[in-house]
Amino acid sequence: MIRLSGISKDFHLGVQTVRALRDINFEINPGDYISIMGPSGSGKSTLLNLIALLDRPSAGDYFLNDRDITDLDDDELARIRRENFGFVFQFFHLIPRMSAAENIEIPLILAGMEPAQRKTLVQEALETFKLSDRAGHRPDQLSGGQSQRVAIARATILHPSVILADEPTGNLDQATGKQVIDLLEQLNSGGISLILVTHDAGIGGRAPRRIQIVDGIITEDSGKDQA
Repeated sequence: MIRLSGISKDFHLGVQTVRALRDINFEINPGDYISIMGPSGSGKSTLLNLIALLDRPSAGDYFLNDRDITDLDDDELARIRRENFGFVFQFFHLIPRMSAAENIEIPLILAGMEPAQRKTLVQEALETFKLSDRAGHRPDQLSGGQSQRVAIARATILHPSVILADEPTGNLDQATGKQVIDLLEQLNSGGISLILVTHDAGIGGRAPRRIQIVDGIITEDSGKDQA
């Protein structure tokens, strides 16, 4: 499904070049559940951003469904990103002035969907994620767990094949964080690939496949022998 070949990423700070990722090679298959772990500054979020097509590699090739998409233009990458990926972040990234329902609806608007169809899909998402009684509430009227469920509903409303979650429990208490991970794992059990970045070894250890990254290098991949 996704194959990264020889991926490196450099950042330029004045005259200094910082290599955030070095010769990354690995594959993501349909239905995979992968955690990416490592110390702060190890490159795990940089790797997630590259997988998500939110950034471009400095070197190497990115294949999606056996198609080399490394050098596609920004508009084409945006279309591919919208059609294939859903994003869940630590800080939710909900729009403060919008209600829960309106936040969930955003991807449907960007996809050009008709209002009647949008209304039906949003209602279904609210019911699925047990948010119907919070549909009209703004983010400042929601708990952390409710806000993250809104974010997950928004991330999955277009039925992506991959969910990319960057520290999705980092802003939640332990009990609520477990509920969020349980929810993401339920989505994975339905066939969606789940790529989870976390510094929490307990959460990362729940994934059947675990990638450890240190100083921009993959030092461990528990699924490498299976690839």
